[in-house]
Amino acid sequence: MSELSVNSLLAVPLAPLVGSILAGLFGKIIGRRGAHVLTILGVLISFIISAGVLKDVAVDGARFNQTIYEWMTLGSLKMEVGFMIDGLSAMMMCVVTFVSLMVHLYTIGYMEEDDGYQRFFSYISLFTFSMLMLVMSNNMLQLFFGWEAVGLVSYLLIGFWFKKPTAIFANMKAFLVNRVGDFGFILGIGLLLAYTGTLNYTEVFAKASTLTGQVLPATDWALITVICVCLFIGAMGKSAQFPLHVWLPDSMEGPTPISALIHAATMVTAGIFMVSRMSPLFELSDAALNFIVIIGSITALFMGFLGIIQNDIKRVVAYSTLSQLGYMTVALGVSAYSVAMFHVMTHAFFKALLFLGAGSVIMGMHHDQDIRNMGGLRKYMPITWITFLLGNLALIGTPFFSGFYSKDSIIEAVHASHLPAASFANFAVLAGVFVTAFYSFRVYFLVFHGKEHFHHKPFPGEHDHHDDDHGHGHDHTPHESPWVVTAPLLLLAVPSVVIGFLTIQPLLFGDFLKDAIFVDAAKHPVMAELAHEFHGATAMALHGVQTLPFWLALAGVVTAYVFYMVAPAIPAAFAKALRPLIVIGENKYFLDWFNENILAAGARLLGRGLWKVGDVGIIDGLLVNGSAKLVGLVGSLTRLFQTGFLYHYALIMILGVLALMTWFVFMHP
Repeated sequence: MSELSVNSLLAVPLAPLVGSILAGLFGKIIGRRGAHVLTILGVLISFIISAGVLKDVAVDGARFNQTIYEWMTLGSLKMEVGFMIDGLSAMMMCVVTFVSLMVHLYTIGYMEEDDGYQRFFSYISLFTFSMLMLVMSNNMLQLFFGWEAVGLVSYLLIGFWFKKPTAIFANMKAFLVNRVGDFGFILGIGLLLAYTGTLNYTEVFAKASTLTGQVLPATDWALITVICVCLFIGAMGKSAQFPLHVWLPDSMEGPTPISALIHAATMVTAGIFMVSRMSPLFELSDAALNFIVIIGSITALFMGFLGIIQNDIKRVVAYSTLSQLGYMTVALGVSAYSVAMFHVMTHAFFKALLFLGAGSVIMGMHHDQDIRNMGGLRKYMPITWITFLLGNLALIGTPFFSGFYSKDSIIEAVHASHLPAASFANFAVLAGVFVTAFYSFRVYFLVFHGKEHFHHKPFPGEHDHHDDDHGHGHDHTPHESPWVVTAPLLLLAVPSVVIGFLTIQPLLFGDFLKDAIFVDAAKHPVMAELAHEFHGATAMALHGVQTLPFWLALAGVVTAYVFYMVAPAIPAAFAKALRPLIVIGENKYFLDWFNENILAAGARLLGRGLWKVGDVGIIDGLLVNGSAKLVGLVGSLTRLFQTGFLYHYALIMILGVLALMTWFVFMHP
C-alpha cells in the first residue's frame, strides 16, 4: 500500500486558498489577467494532485487518516484539523477540483466585461478551498467549518451583483434558509459529542453501537434517531430538500458560472456526502431512513413539476437540480449510499455542462434568458447545441450515458428496498423520469429548434442583468461563444457521456467505497440485490432499453416534441384548462408566501413582543430603570435623617438609647 504525502494533501485545499487571497487582496495590482492566471493555476495544481491521490487510492489502495494540526484541547476533547482520504473523499476531491477548473476557465469569457472580475475569481477559488476542507475532513469540527464556509461564500456569490435588489434578496434568503438547516446540524453534532465524547469520525463510529437503546432525556425518542434526523436536517438545508429548498431557484440571480459551481458539483451535494460519510450512524435507525426516503421522494417529484412551467432557462436547470438531489436523497434513505454518491459524481458533470451551456445560450442571446424568445439556435451555436443535447441525454437517463447508470441504479435500489416508505418513493422516482425528460426536452426544442423568435425584438444590453451596462452592441443575431466558454463545455461533455460506463463496477460493486461506506446487509440488503442483478455495464445498458424508465423517458421526449414543435396549441389548452394548478406552480406551492407572510410575520411579532415586553419592559423598565429608581427612593429616605443640624442627631441618639433600653427590659424582665 502506497503512502500519501501530508504536504501534497495540504496543497490540495491551500493552492486555491492562496489564489483566492492574491486575487482578492491584490486584484488591483495584478490586474484581470493576473487574477485569473493565479486562481486557475491554484485550482489546476489542486486538480492534478487530487487526480494523483485518486489513482493511489483506487489502484494502490492508499489510505490516510491523520491529524494535521491540533487547535485546542478541552479536557479529553481534542479540536483538530485532519484529513481522511479514502475512496469517498478522493472521488469528491477530483469532482470538485475538475468542475471548479472548468468554471474558472469559463468565467474568463463570461465575466469578461464585469467590473468585479478579480473579486469573482477570488470568491470561486475561496469556495473551492471551503468545499475541499469539507470533503477531506476527518472530524466534525472541520466538517462544520467547511459546511459554514461554503454557505458564507455562496452568500457572497449569489449576491455578487450587490446593487441588484433581487440578488440581495436571494442571497439573504439562501443564508437564512441554510441557517435553519445548520441549526439542526449543529444539534446533531452536539448530541454526538455529548454521548461519545469525541468529534473524530473513526472514534464516533467505533462508539455508534452504544447509542442504540438510549433515549433522549425527558422523552421516549430513540437517541440515535434524533441524532440522525438532526444531521439530516442540516443536509436538507445544504442539499435543498423540501421544504428547505426555497433558496436554490432564487440563487439563479448570481452569475451563471456559480450556478454550475454551487448547484452542480459542490455545495448542494455536501449534504449527500455528509450522510454517506455518516452511514454507520444512519444504518442504526430505520425511522430516520424512512424520513429521508419521504423527503427525497417529495423533492424528486414535486420540484420536477415546477421545472415544466419555468420560462427562464437557468431556472429550469435549477429545478432539475432540485429533482436530481431528491433522487440522491432517496438512494441514501434505502441504504444505497454508494449509488447516491455515484449519482453525485455523474450529475456533477452533466449538470455543470447544462448550466454552462445555458450560460453560453444566454451570452449568445445577449443576456436574454427567456426561452420563449429563442428558437433555431442550433445553426448559430453548434458547439453549445451538441453539448447541451449530450447533457440532456445524460440527465434523462439515456442508455450508455453516465446519467443512465446512476439514475437507473437508484430506481432499482428503491424497487428492491423493503422500507415502508419505499412504495411511495418507487412511484415518485418513476414518475420523475417522465417529468424530467419532458421539461428537459421542452427547453431543448424551444431553444435550439423550431421558429426563430429573436428577430425584430429589442435585446437587453450585454450586462443588463445588473446595474452596469457595458454593452457590446445590440446585434440581433445570436452567436457562438468564445473558446474559453466552449472548451469547458466540450471537456465536460466527455465524462457526461462515458464516466458512468467506466466507473459503475468499481463504485457500486467493487472495493472502491467499501471502507468508506457501511451498510448493514442483513437489515438493508439492497446493494446485495443490485449486485446479484448486475452483469456488466454493457449488459445493463442493453437491458435498460427494455425497462419502464427508458420508455417513460422516451415518452417524455416525444410528448415535449409534439407539444412544442408539432402542436403548440396543446400545451396552451392544458395551461388554460389546468389554470389553478398552474397558479399553484407559478407560486411554487405558496411556500415562499407561507415563509414570508406566516413564518416571517410570526417571527416579527415574536421579536416585537420580546422587544416591547422583554427588552423595554423588563430589562430597561424593571431591571435598569427600576434599580435606579430604587436607589433614588432609598436615597430620598436617607436624606430625611441627614439634615446637618446637631440637635437632630442628638435627638436621634437619645431615641436610639431609649429604644435599646426598652428592648432590653422587655427581653430580660
